[in-house]
Amino acid sequence: MRRGLVIGKFMPIHNGHVALINFAASHCDELIVSMSFTPADKIDPAVRFKWIKEIFKDQPNIKPATIADDFDDETLALEDRTNIWAIRMKAVYPKIDLLFSSEFYGEPFAFNLDAEHILFDEPRKFTPVSATLIRANPFQYWEFIPKKVRPFFVKKICFYGPESTGKSTMAEKMALHYQTTFVPEVARELISSNNITVDDIIKIGIAQTERVREKTNSANKIVFCDTDLITTKIYSRYYLNEVPQILNDLEKEISYDLYFLLDIDVEWVPDHLRDFGDKRLEMFNLFKDELEKRGIAYIQIDGDYKAREEKIKKVIDSILGKS
Repeated sequence: MRRGLVIGKFMPIHNGHVALINFAASHCDELIVSMSFTPADKIDPAVRFKWIKEIFKDQPNIKPATIADDFDDETLALEDRTNIWAIRMKAVYPKIDLLFSSEFYGEPFAFNLDAEHILFDEPRKFTPVSATLIRANPFQYWEFIPKKVRPFFVKKICFYGPESTGKSTMAEKMALHYQTTFVPEVARELISSNNITVDDIIKIGIAQTERVREKTNSANKIVFCDTDLITTKIYSRYYLNEVPQILNDLEKEISYDLYFLLDIDVEWVPDHLRDFGDKRLEMFNLFKDELEKRGIAYIQIDGDYKAREEKIKKVIDSILGKS
């Protein structure tokens, strides 16, 4: 049996890595994909390892593995440095026959492993990208990021504020404009009046959180969210005079990259769930205070609906790197 090895930090794994691993797997009976990690890594090792396992879950000859990167010495010459790597690999893994890489270290590392080196796409003609470039600007290299990895880089945008400020309409409009997904206010799907119970508010909080995760997984770079758990907690306090602990826990599960706080300088539009038409300023200040208590930065959006759209698009275009 011929056993191969591919090493890397995979921070994150990208299509270049995937092509290398698939190429290697086609040239050996068993391939060990060794992911090195340190406590200081910019992306959680557990998250990165999960990506690798998910991407190759249907290829049983590919064996993902992790190894603590506590043995490297960057001050050494490459031959001596890769010898240290080889000593650790020999101690941890079975005999390696083939080393696959796209890197300059491949030849000396393979020599120290007593393995044959097979070079793959060293000039990166097929996948001109690196994990460093992706971390710096994921949207510029979106096409090189595997679908399993993309949700990690999706920006979550929250439209936030009191009733009748255009959050729902704005979330849907922006999603259509940027060809991505949006998260509606799930409470409107679950209740028909504000005569709610603690069980109702808990169901709303859980459903809202699950929907954000669901829509993030299918989003195109950005997901627009109509409301958040802070909002759920505000209404829980108003209608029930209490906030169940689970809502505090759920709030911690989802973090948003940007909050747009929508102002109340638009017409009040009543409906069967809106109760605070006579308290608009009070509610607006409450919503703003909740962000400020948490130290959450926000962009306040005012003006008519057309002006709001233009202001929001300008910010989103900047996030996406558009002129």
